[in-house]
Amino acid sequence: MRRGLKRFLESCYAKYNRRDLVHPDPLEFLYRYRDPHDVEIVGLVASSLAIGRVSQILRSVGEALSRMGPSPRRFAAEASEAEISRAFRGIRHRFIGGGDISRLLIGVKRAIAEHGSLCGLFMAGLSASGGEMLSAIESFAGALAGEGPCPLLPKPSRGSACKRINLYLRWMARKDEVDPGAWEGIPRSKLIVPLDTHMHRMGLCLGLTGRRSADIRTACEITAALAEACPEDPVKYDFALTRLGMKRIRPPRWVMQDSNLRPAD
Repeated sequence: MRRGLKRFLESCYAKYNRRDLVHPDPLEFLYRYRDPHDVEIVGLVASSLAIGRVSQILRSVGEALSRMGPSPRRFAAEASEAEISRAFRGIRHRFIGGGDISRLLIGVKRAIAEHGSLCGLFMAGLSASGGEMLSAIESFAGALAGEGPCPLLPKPSRGSACKRINLYLRWMARKDEVDPGAWEGIPRSKLIVPLDTHMHRMGLCLGLTGRRSADIRTACEITAALAEACPEDPVKYDFALTRLGMKRIRPPRWVMQDSNLRPAD
């Protein structure tokens, strides 16, 4: 284990993994709900729209949730497919339209009917895959999308880093000051880093990966490197490292001193 790296990661977690540092982030919408069945749907909507400028993301997530009423679970379970489609007419978030959001919610409706919850749907896929996370993600995205590709639900089989689904799973499976942890049963050791531009930059800077392509292989490589510091919960460092990446803060030299790896140029 790279002692300098572990020390640095733990210091970052202690300093930055705080709820008062979450804003502005779509994660903050989840804190407004208490029922885990509402939280899991809010989290899916918020993570699925986490593309582009954060101000635009917050507006779009807020608009989508406002159309679902006080209980997203009740809306998804009780509204007809036609009512769901009407509810999201006129919404536009970058390349995502209201039809894409309604399709996602219709998938949620099916999941509730067949598995009782989104957690139930994901756990069914995880069990069927023998605990293999990438296969479970593939199954989860496919079940929610129904027939044909959906821009809100990329799949690892197509090379995508699946940043938004992995972000969602982090929110659902982990519970600490930042992550609400609405689900039970998913081993945190199986989570994969939600690889965005900031996390990729930090991964290169810390020598966690040398890969320049921000794909699922790179996400798994960074996760495996972080697991050296915390095998039971490697993704615990994601929020803190992403904040450092946003601020373009480079780690101190001592982090790399006891390592054979070197940051990528």
